[in-house]
Amino acid sequence: MPRLLTGLSLGYFLVMLDTTIVTVALPALSPSLSGQQWISNGYTLTFAAFLLTAGAWSDRHGARPIFCTGLLAFAALSLLSALSPSVPVLIALRALSGVAGALLVPSSLSLIAATYPVPAARAKAMGVWAALSGTGLVAGPLLGGVLTEAFGWRAIFVVNVPVALLALILSRRAPATPPKPGRTDRLGQTTTVVALSALTYALIESASGWTSPSVLVALGITVLAAATFVISQRRPDAMLPARLFQDRIFPWGLAAGAIVNFGLSGVLFVLSLYFQEVRHYPPALTGLAFLPLTVPTAFNPVFTGRLVARIGPRVPATAGFLLMSSGTLLQAFATSAALSVVALALLGFGVSLAIPSLLTATIGSVPRDLAGIAGGALNASRQTGAVLGVAILGVIESGTSMVSALVAAAALLLSGAVVVSVASGPREPVGDRL
Repeated sequence: MPRLLTGLSLGYFLVMLDTTIVTVALPALSPSLSGQQWISNGYTLTFAAFLLTAGAWSDRHGARPIFCTGLLAFAALSLLSALSPSVPVLIALRALSGVAGALLVPSSLSLIAATYPVPAARAKAMGVWAALSGTGLVAGPLLGGVLTEAFGWRAIFVVNVPVALLALILSRRAPATPPKPGRTDRLGQTTTVVALSALTYALIESASGWTSPSVLVALGITVLAAATFVISQRRPDAMLPARLFQDRIFPWGLAAGAIVNFGLSGVLFVLSLYFQEVRHYPPALTGLAFLPLTVPTAFNPVFTGRLVARIGPRVPATAGFLLMSSGTLLQAFATSAALSVVALALLGFGVSLAIPSLLTATIGSVPRDLAGIAGGALNASRQTGAVLGVAILGVIESGTSMVSALVAAAALLLSGAVVVSVASGPREPVGDRL
């Protein structure tokens, strides 16, 4: 069982690692801010857009084949990214890697749900899953900085290949989940991709002015595509079945998931550029600067899983958002290395409390047969928040200052604490709730 859980966790570890490992390498990848944003968001955008469809595929075709397909595709695309001859080609390959990564998340959640049917045991397993995958998210800048400085930026993609193969070997005995009949919601998928792409384009290009014709057109397309998606979800074969929203925890969990990744990914992006372009840190030192953020996520999610199993997700999730907000605000005004260490540590502990709690609460609030699509929806919401965080905070930083961007992120994270505190229901053990 631990072997299988490790393999499933490594799949999500890869996805999260690839989200942030490029962060420190961005100046080496592209000299322009918009190019850097597209290299970062090209992956995150398709990852977010295809998570819902990947969740549906996991439920309808079986989680195990979807997970294995995602691992093989991710390894192949990572190798091709390392061989990329230009920035446009790299952005395209990053976008395809996001699709492959989307296959891994809901399928791994479905396999964990099938392997651990007892709610309390499932909460602990998700704590392990979140611990390993969360380490990938925040270890990315450290590993990316060391690899970039030692071997060049291509090494940050090569490293994915052996990890993907190891995950495939460890998870080969994953239980089969019974497939369910149904059709792919092509209209919902298309409108999701169009809405996210157009919104991301508008936010990144808004640096040239919100009244720019291209920005206004992109915003119009965003509204039209989003409205079409909402209307299309009333159909029986919709990507988001109505049963998902029977418990109020699910929609509020989606909102909180978007907020947590908006803050985390946006702050990592802003600080990485600040450390290298303002403080002139080399890539390896920039990666080391994020070490206080990395360490708590290596062990604390396991503790969080046990805590959630005992007292429920409300208190850990609220505390996580409060720690993230206070750490981001402290970092905005940090005048010394010591204060920066404390600020990043607070952010790391907050992340490792908030994310496992949100996962357990949100997945546990839906019928078990919809675990795959629920996992896809939650992570789609989280990655949409990441796309917006990089785009919006990048624009704020370039237009004003790093301090303004971090203060904005801290304010939004504080609202996340309010959301989970009010909406996650009474404080009770997971074993009784789920």
